[in-house]
Amino acid sequence: QVQLVESGGGLVQPGGSLRLSCKASGFSFSAYTMRWYRQAPGKEREFVAVIGVTGGWKNYADSVKGRFTVSRDNAKNTLYLQMNSLKPEDTAVYYCNVKVGQFDSWGQGTQATVSS
Repeated sequence: QVQLVESGGGLVQPGGSLRLSCKASGFSFSAYTMRWYRQAPGKEREFVAVIGVTGGWKNYADSVKGRFTVSRDNAKNTLYLQMNSLKPEDTAVYYCNVKVGQFDSWGQGTQATVSS
């Protein structure tokens, strides 16, 4: 029932920007903390960012602090990740995540590639 659909990935040069979106449905979006994760080639999935139910609190992985901004629009059931000053190390599939009760739900992911 829970559905998360990421979009906004693409190919950018180092120093460029991307804005990722995650459209949510099947649950009360405004009542849940939301997270972004990413998985780079050959690496484990890693935490990127988390945002509280109203957007009033946020936390980030050290590797993206100062460059990425997580936000949400509860009226649109949408989670965002603004990624600036991108580095090749940011290349990964980015996933939206929510835990609804016992169920940990993930989107299909969107590919962000940072390369010159």
